[in-house]
Order: sequence, then C-alpha cells, then structure tokens
Amino acid sequence: MTTQQGSLAPLTTPAFSTGTLYAALGVAGFSFSFPGTVWALDGFGPWSAIGVRGVLAAVIALAALLLTRAPLPSRGDWPALAVVAGGCAVGFPLLTTLALQTSSTAHSAVVIGALPMTTAALSALITRRSPSKVFWAAAGLGAATVVAFTLTQNHGRPTTADLYLFGALLVCAAGYAFGGRLSARMPGWRVIAWGVVLAAPVNLAVCLWALPHEPVHLTAKALTGMAYIAAISQFGGFVVWYKGMGLIGVARASQLQLAQPLLTLVWAVLLLGEHVTAAVPLTAAVVLTCIVITQRARTA
Repeated sequence: MTTQQGSLAPLTTPAFSTGTLYAALGVAGFSFSFPGTVWALDGFGPWSAIGVRGVLAAVIALAALLLTRAPLPSRGDWPALAVVAGGCAVGFPLLTTLALQTSSTAHSAVVIGALPMTTAALSALITRRSPSKVFWAAAGLGAATVVAFTLTQNHGRPTTADLYLFGALLVCAAGYAFGGRLSARMPGWRVIAWGVVLAAPVNLAVCLWALPHEPVHLTAKALTGMAYIAAISQFGGFVVWYKGMGLIGVARASQLQLAQPLLTLVWAVLLLGEHVTAAVPLTAAVVLTCIVITQRARTA
C-alpha cells in the first residue's frame, strides 16, 4: 500500500514533511470557519449566507479549472465527487450555519473535535484497512479529550444545534474520506474545485430563494466573513487539505484536525469575546501528545 493510498509514511520521507505541512495549513484555514460564519451572519440571513458562500466559491473554482484547462474527471470519479459536493460544499456549510444561529463558536467546535476519528473510521471502512491499535487508542483519546472539553465549556446540554452539528460531522467526514482517496490520483485542488462546481446549482437555487426573503446588511464584518468562508473555508483550505491527505493518507492527516477546535477557541476569545476556562492549556497538551503519537504510529 503506497503513501498516497492512505498508508502511514516514515517520518523522514519528503512526502511526510510536505504532506503534513499542507494538511496543517488546511487545519489552520478551517479553524477560522466558524468565526468567519458568525461574522457573515452579522449581515446575511442563514440561508443567504449558505447560498452566497457556495456560489462565490464555485466562481473561484470554475475560474481556476478554466485557467488551468483542467480535464474532466473520469466517469468513475464522479460518485466520489458527488460525496465531496454533498458533504463539504452543501451539507457541512448548511448544518453548521444553522447551528451557529443558537450555538456559540466554542460549543460548535465539538463537531471538529470528533471529525478526525469519524474520518479515520470511514476511511478504514472504505479501504478495508485499519491503522494500528496504538493509532486508534491515541486518536480516540485525543478526540474524547476535545469533545469532553468543548462540551464542558457549554455544560454539556444537548440542543437542536447539537443535532445539526452531529449531522455536519457525518457528512463532512464522508466528504473528507472520499476526497482524500481521490487526491491520491487527482490533484487535491481539482477534487474540491469539481466538488464545489458540482454543488453550485444547489447553492444558486438557495441564493435565489433566500436573498429576496432575508434582510441583507453589507457591513464590513459581514463582507469580511463572507469573503473568508467562500474563498478559504469552501475552497482554498480544501486545496491544501486534500493535497496533504493525498501525500500522507486520510487517517493520519485527519488526526492533525484534533488541534482545530483549540485554534477555533483562540479565535473565539480574541475576535468574538467568548470566554474560555483555564482548562485550555491542559487540553492543548493532551491533544498535541495524541497528535505526535498518531503521527508516529504505523498501520497494523
């Protein structure tokens, strides 16, 4: 099994170093998605925000595909691209935006905390291969730590927003798993570009319905947030993320996302004024330890 197909590369290989860097850049980009969405909601209604971000991202993606004269995907790649479109370009933005209407950014970060384990599990089912027991133990501990931390910050009370977040977790993990596999034989940026373009008709329909029915206030905060979630959260972040997964494998790359909720919490405190307890440093230490272990673990 090659590195690109999902195996865990030795730490000394160029693919590992480069792939880890790309995946880490993706995580950094995604970490601001929730705060960016909150900013966008300052001037857009929830359905308008969902549709506009998707349409803007599709314009960027289509321009990139046309400028590079990218070939059409093969017939066998379209089903996986449909999963990417449904999970990453429609489902996740839709469900998390609805959740953020009533849930804080810190609480919503719980979905990201469980995402690496879900992605690794789905990838294992798809490829019929499983990482080692050490890998699963460290990943499970890291995910449990992040989930427990984020739930504790919000008193662990399940709400309607939690149901949205749980659905977002499942559809995004599927998009990551299928998109990561495609990235082994197709440039990662093309994977998300085609996924975003494939989702464009749905997002355009949402725009046409929502904009006349929801008030729009073009504040600086709203425009900044919309620009970010369209250009980075919906497209640019995935370009480097899928590139990283294609180099070091879906399971290993997904574990880097264990740090994403903590980064999101930092943005929530600095930019949104949300309160975070002193448990943050301890959680960060546990999560970083788990990431190191999963990066060094080998497949069974």
